[in-house]
Amino acid sequence: MTEKAITLLREQQSKVKERSAQWMVAEQLMDICRREPESAELIAQDLENPSLSIVEAEKKIKAFADKHRTGNSSCVTPAEAENILREFYGLPKPGEAVGPRSAVVLNFEDFLR
Repeated sequence: MTEKAITLLREQQSKVKERSAQWMVAEQLMDICRREPESAELIAQDLENPSLSIVEAEKKIKAFADKHRTGNSSCVTPAEAENILREFYGLPKPGEAVGPRSAVVLNFEDFLR
């Protein structure tokens, strides 16, 4: 699934200017995909939806930057951008499991009765 997500990201990336903010969003998402295969699966699914494109994701980062403008300057740290992307795509934080987990508790005494 990682390769599928990266292929989809490269396809979208090829439609924007190299090294633009949208292009960099794809780069950061590819980094996440390589580190976290479970996130790659979610990203691949989301990229099929035009409202979840890299262009739309970049708009969220830009909105954050505009909100935190200092004079004529604004910037977003890589960690802030990653958090925005994780929220936009519904990705878990690093180390967290994807989706709900349910625990099954077995009481062996129940089998002995």
